Amino acid sequence: MKEALQELFIELKESYTNDSFVKLTLSKTVKKSDTLANVYIRKVIIKDEPCLQFLYRYLTNDQVKNYTLEESINELEILLTEKFKAATLFTLSNDLIVLISKKKKVSYKKTKPSLTKKPSENHDKSKERLASGKYLELLGVTDKQGNVIPKMADKYRQINKYLEIIEVQLKAVKLPKTIHIVDMGSGKGYLTFALYDYLVNKRNHKVTLTGIELRDSLVDYCNDVADKCGYSDLKFVAQPIQDYDNDKIDILIALHACDTATDDAIFKGLSAKSELIICAPCCHKQVRQQVKGKEQESPLLKYGIFKERHFEMITDTIRALIMEKHNYNTKVFEFISNEHTRKNVMLIGSKSNKKFDVDSLNKKIEELKTAYQIDEHYLESLF
Repeated sequence: MKEALQELFIELKESYTNDSFVKLTLSKTVKKSDTLANVYIRKVIIKDEPCLQFLYRYLTNDQVKNYTLEESINELEILLTEKFKAATLFTLSNDLIVLISKKKKVSYKKTKPSLTKKPSENHDKSKERLASGKYLELLGVTDKQGNVIPKMADKYRQINKYLEIIEVQLKAVKLPKTIHIVDMGSGKGYLTFALYDYLVNKRNHKVTLTGIELRDSLVDYCNDVADKCGYSDLKFVAQPIQDYDNDKIDILIALHACDTATDDAIFKGLSAKSELIICAPCCHKQVRQQVKGKEQESPLLKYGIFKERHFEMITDTIRALIMEKHNYNTKVFEFISNEHTRKNVMLIGSKSNKKFDVDSLNKKIEELKTAYQIDEHYLESLF
């Protein structure tokens, strides 16, 4: 494989040496299930010495490593042998496209340079912020000059993290030309507005987005902001989640919907066979109330704070298992650091063609319920 990749390595060395290197990207994963989605490589200067910085973009986070030129070539050989089927080297002279077949045959194509300027080689490159727009000012996140209001810095950080996660998740599913999104429990709409603006104005998608919220005052407020921003396909309606009647949902979102409202939302998404179900569960009361007064064997459950966290994990684990029963790949991960909010767990289900072992999943659910003396998980009762 190393011999077949020599043309890429030679071009990389030449562009690195003559200072015409712009960037190198790796794409098209060998395994669709791989959590490493892309690798982006740029030249940086650290302590007055040049090196190549690899940004590994995973589905849930980014990791950065710096290598010398020779170390970079060794790392590239591993990545293009095991992880990726395509690479594009951008230089000021030309672009070099590298494609690798299933049988590991390597082909090359040279094209005119698509980039005429080199990016900054500053190691402390500022991170791109995906959230911007008039809605941030109207919602009180930024001032009229676009500066983030200090007390809203955590909210702004959360919005950007949310959009980063969405950006990655959209690559994992097939969506129609017009994407129908429902945000259940949209509240004041910070993340709802951010998602609509990002998809429509920054990624040029055709989107209809409906925010579901119980409080009339918030619905009126959000519809007024949407009108002022000219968001014609974003609307908010006042009704309970369980009363929402629409089987055309491509992406179902439920962020911080309290207690069983999260389950009502997941049920709507499963019933509509949504391509994506994105939840940040909150206020896990239903299971905890069932086990109140029941003596648990585990010493971990002796203390109230541990008991609360433990049953939050059990509640969300059963949710994930139920989603898998309906042919969804699931992921549970930290949405944003505890430093910024306790509501920091995200549960995502992406529709899959894979057939899961339903009997095995049912057994796992029953074993969890038996071990912790749980009578029923609310989500089970909705089917």
